[in-house]
Amino acid sequence: MSVLNPAERTELGQRIRNELRTLHYSYSTEQTYVDWIKRYLMFHGWHDPVGLVEADINAFLSHLAVDRNVSESTQTQALSALLFLYRNVLEQELDYVNGFKRASKPRKIPVVFSPAEAQAVLKNMGGRSRVVAALLYGAGLRLNEALRLRIKDVDFHYQQLTIRDGKGGKDRVTVLPASLLEELKLQVERTKLLHRQDQQGDLAPVFMPDALNKKYPNAGKELAWQYVFAADKPAVDPRSGVRRRHHLGDSAVQRAVKKAIREAGITKHASCHTFRHSFATHLLERGADIRTVQELLGHADVKTTMIYTHVLEKGAKAVVSPLDLL
Repeated sequence: MSVLNPAERTELGQRIRNELRTLHYSYSTEQTYVDWIKRYLMFHGWHDPVGLVEADINAFLSHLAVDRNVSESTQTQALSALLFLYRNVLEQELDYVNGFKRASKPRKIPVVFSPAEAQAVLKNMGGRSRVVAALLYGAGLRLNEALRLRIKDVDFHYQQLTIRDGKGGKDRVTVLPASLLEELKLQVERTKLLHRQDQQGDLAPVFMPDALNKKYPNAGKELAWQYVFAADKPAVDPRSGVRRRHHLGDSAVQRAVKKAIREAGITKHASCHTFRHSFATHLLERGADIRTVQELLGHADVKTTMIYTHVLEKGAKAVVSPLDLL
């Protein structure tokens, strides 16, 4: 079995990236898949993957579960990357990839803010990070969904947001909180000013997915396609190498939320995603239909949404402690 030399490793990595980009995978997925494939090849001493068989894949996935103690979702992510390598890049069908040790799937209860805690965290925030965090709580968005929001997908009249290409590649519509209308309008005005400046310079148009870029080649220059939360400064696109204005970075919002949680004196293991959990839980507490909440969150299966019923009524399955009956 041959071992890949450095030049062959680089060539294989570029083939993987090219195929991912041809199929319009996101940049984050590209990075994740390339990283998992690299780990897989390192695990097998950089042997040519063409010579590796299903048993070798099973050995690597079992190693992740047994020795690395990864979660089920992490193991599944690694498997998806390897299936992509063999089926899409090497064009090699796999007979049987199922004989590996499965990572355990412990049931995790989502961390949820109380309404007072959510308010306290938001009060300790300011600027655009606060508006983004307020959208996570007020509209049930994931952080990347809020940051990738385009001006054209904010409907101030009907007070709704259209989330494009969410998890699973699906679009959905969710509520735009009335209390955020003016702040979002200010964000749009700010982006308009930046866009006007960018048009006078030599910046490339805003990023557009490849399929849309081919269908609407000039759309990236239009105001409607600009990000609501545009970055302060342009940056070099890691894929194309061109200089353009992207959206606000996720780490800035994450740091601001963590800081606000500490300042609010909240000891829960909370994060940006806790706002989304809280959105669902608080809607259900107020009597919202679970199917409606499912649609607003973009869950494919209502069973995923049902996990938020754990805090309804009095929590802990609404059981009254015997100590409270004394």
